[in-house]
Amino acid sequence: MSLSSHLTELKKKHDHLSMEVEQAQRSPSTDGLEIAEMKKQKLKLKEEIERLSSDVAVA
Repeated sequence: MSLSSHLTELKKKHDHLSMEVEQAQRSPSTDGLEIAEMKKQKLKLKEEIERLSSDVAVA
């Protein structure tokens, strides 16, 4: 898998997770810890995307 396709996949996962977080926040039955965990995953994806994007810019 090329770096650009890997970045694209990470961005798709990040966007999907964003939608899941939004839906979970609208649902009163969703556990706050579950939302917090999804937000952590989302942040990790964002950091990985930024790291790889800076690697591409340098290369």
